[in-house]
Amino acid sequence: MTENTLIEQARRFLSALRHCQVLGLSVQDATPQGLTLRLPYSDSIIGNPETGVIHGGAITTLMDTTCGISTVCVLPEFEICPTLDLRIDYMHPAEPNKDVFGFAECYRVTPNVIFTRGYAYQDDPEQPIAHVVGAFMRMGKAVQGGIKLHSEANRGAAQ
Repeated sequence: MTENTLIEQARRFLSALRHCQVLGLSVQDATPQGLTLRLPYSDSIIGNPETGVIHGGAITTLMDTTCGISTVCVLPEFEICPTLDLRIDYMHPAEPNKDVFGFAECYRVTPNVIFTRGYAYQDDPEQPIAHVVGAFMRMGKAVQGGIKLHSEANRGAAQ
């Protein structure tokens, strides 16, 4: 798969997540080595109005989403992979008035679980705001078809 294809897949995935649209998340890069998303600084995500520091929940959302979407960089076909476990270690607060970037890579893929790791940073990836590790459940392409058929059946029953 080409890098342009990975970027487009990541953008499609991201565009389906309404909370990510509200936060203004965008895909910066997607390669077989990993994914980078950007969280733009805005007044709506400030956690402490006195300092202008971004709320930790916005950074958690950035990193959960980055890890989750990084699965498109390693899987041959799109699969739904919900979060099983996510751990974030905050190193220091993000600086006010600066965007935050999240990078994640998949370091182990099994038939049932994908293991990811990454970090959030602003100017320098060598000075991370936070480190993250996550595990994502593989539901497989066949399960997705079952979900779609099930929701279509429910829609027909409701009419």
